[in-house]
Amino acid sequence: MSSNADWQELHCTARKDQIDALEEWFFAAGALSVTLEDQADQPLLEPGPGETPLWDAVQVTALFAGDLDLQPVLVAFPKELVTEAPEKIVPVADREWTRVWEDQYQPMRMGQRLWVCPSWTPPPEPDAVNVLLDPGLAFGTGTHPTTAMCLRALDAAPLETTRIVDYGCGSGILGIAAALLGAQQVLGIDNDPQAITASRDNAVRNGVSASQFSASLPDTPVLKTWRSCADWVVANILAGPLIELAPTLTALMVPQGRLLLAGLLEEQAEQIIAAYAPSVTLSIADQQEEWVLLAGEARSA
Repeated sequence: MSSNADWQELHCTARKDQIDALEEWFFAAGALSVTLEDQADQPLLEPGPGETPLWDAVQVTALFAGDLDLQPVLVAFPKELVTEAPEKIVPVADREWTRVWEDQYQPMRMGQRLWVCPSWTPPPEPDAVNVLLDPGLAFGTGTHPTTAMCLRALDAAPLETTRIVDYGCGSGILGIAAALLGAQQVLGIDNDPQAITASRDNAVRNGVSASQFSASLPDTPVLKTWRSCADWVVANILAGPLIELAPTLTALMVPQGRLLLAGLLEEQAEQIIAAYAPSVTLSIADQQEEWVLLAGEARSA
């Protein structure tokens, strides 16, 4: 029997290693969307480039059309793919989904000069440095503490005439902000082609020219041309990749260049500081909740 509701939902709980198979099953069963939420109040770091991190326990919501008979779906549901199976069909009244989405993302001030503004809201300070950025497929909208700390640090820095590398650029938010704050040339690096496309599109949208901002995969020759050329290197990724990338990131820096590292918890800071100690003296420059921002200066050759 079909529902009279505009939409219908099924709710269940799964482990993160079950999610891929569960999503595939839901879509095959006719789901229009599958939403994942934290079931265990577990904090997450910013993902590494191309990664999609998940909580250990995930609340899964599958949305279906209101006229689809979901009783056969409930009967056929693969209980082995979840820790808690759907118990009932939840009717959902139609609503202004776009309005709800837009209400969740409002302009955010990052320091003294910088704002991150979605397209549907006029910038609160038109004469400020406004980064126009909507939530999208590539990571980075400024809402996460690690992104916010990086933006505040860039806002407070004299970036005029500098060359900057944003390693793990995601949406391009950090590199684009640096360009708008006066950086002469910015290179975004990400191993996710989708992030490269998003970064380039967002740069165009913000009026940043291709000569001022470019984005490339890490295995392209352009990265070699930046060796010992970056006045600033910014990397907002996870602790593990930050340790592995230490030789790569420090090789990009000019003597006495600045390094910003984010995407790590306070308890991970000591390990990161030690990994970069041969080339850069790092210390905690900012902290928001359990996340920290490390900053330091490359030693002279």
